[in-house]
Amino acid sequence: MKNQSNFLKSKRFLPLFITQFFGAFNDNVFKNAFLIWVTYDIVNNVKLDPQIMVTIASGLFILPFFLLSALAGQVADKYEKSRLTQIIKIAEILIMIFSFVGFYFENIYLLLTLMFLMGVHSTFFGPIKYSLLPETLESHELVSGNALIEGGTFLAILLGTIFGGLVIRAQNGIEIISSCVVLFAVIGYLSSRFIPKSLVSDSGLKISFNIFGQTWEIINYAKKEETVWLAIIGISWFWFIAMTFLSQLPVYTKNIVGGDEFVVTLFLSILSIGIGIGSAICNKILKGKIDGRLVALASISITIAISILCYGSYFYHTPDHLISLKEFLTSGLNAWLIICGLLMMAVFSGMYIVPLYAIIQYRSDAKYLSRIIAANNVLNALFMIFSSIFMVVLLKVGFSLLQIFMTIALLNILIFFIIRNIVRNDNFIPE
Repeated sequence: MKNQSNFLKSKRFLPLFITQFFGAFNDNVFKNAFLIWVTYDIVNNVKLDPQIMVTIASGLFILPFFLLSALAGQVADKYEKSRLTQIIKIAEILIMIFSFVGFYFENIYLLLTLMFLMGVHSTFFGPIKYSLLPETLESHELVSGNALIEGGTFLAILLGTIFGGLVIRAQNGIEIISSCVVLFAVIGYLSSRFIPKSLVSDSGLKISFNIFGQTWEIINYAKKEETVWLAIIGISWFWFIAMTFLSQLPVYTKNIVGGDEFVVTLFLSILSIGIGIGSAICNKILKGKIDGRLVALASISITIAISILCYGSYFYHTPDHLISLKEFLTSGLNAWLIICGLLMMAVFSGMYIVPLYAIIQYRSDAKYLSRIIAANNVLNALFMIFSSIFMVVLLKVGFSLLQIFMTIALLNILIFFIIRNIVRNDNFIPE
């Protein structure tokens, strides 16, 4: 812990930590503020279907991860990374300035464009962030450094989601949100100026703009090892489920629970904190060992958790007006079944995904590890895009939200029969 504290405060690590923290925070402030604003306010004025609108918005944020990850990796290898970070952060400031225009004039199309551009911003910063760590930290500090980066990102997502959801509907909420996201972007830029200059990995690299060719190449690296490929499929399926639930929570809360924005924030907090709890439990159970058996157990448990959520939702009496957080918590047993289902789903998701990442890192050829991780990012994004398409199609053919959730629970059983092959290949692997 002492060593963690020492390098956290150091000039070689702290600027990067602050930059990535405020970047993740801003992403989620803007994204959740937009989703809450569309669901509760603007949709009534322009007669939009909120379920389809929030699905499209979430899909646009994810699309750049699929289209541009291979290009972002090449750029990070060819140019000096601290300078690239500064350019990316200047772009973020401009995007956030235009967000005020979009909110103030209720311009949905401008805000959707900005949502896409924030996805581009995150796509290009991701490989820079992870490739800077081995350059700025000693080898014995890498595990702690990655833990701090991931912990900071988790905290930023949770705080940004809560802040964006609560403030956007407050008095002068648009002005407050717009001012804050610009301020946070400026802080990110200022901190990026203190990131130490990095070595250029491959100055002679000829960047290929053949997006699909480069993407296919890195995917082929990942497919060489069956267990790694299964783990990537498992992680991508996790993001399919997560994307569906996170994007639809505001609509679910308004239309089925009848709750206000504080209830939405409660649900988002339960999911975020639950995944963190599940990750900690997984680490406690496995005690540092890489064991695929927990993945199969957690997968089936996720289906059970979704079923509990849907059961509680089906028998829950939806009020004829928006209710407060206190009113929801005191509305009866079914409200607590909903909370229990969400919490169980989040906890078992954390237990499910942690071993899969460990298996990728353990099983992959070190020579191709970064490209395999890039392939994982591409597949994750592709599955999240599929999630958006899946939602739009089922909504168009008349499925209710609860029917869609139960469909995912049933599909998860099919995925279980694929994922369980990991157990056969990696029944027990010492650290």
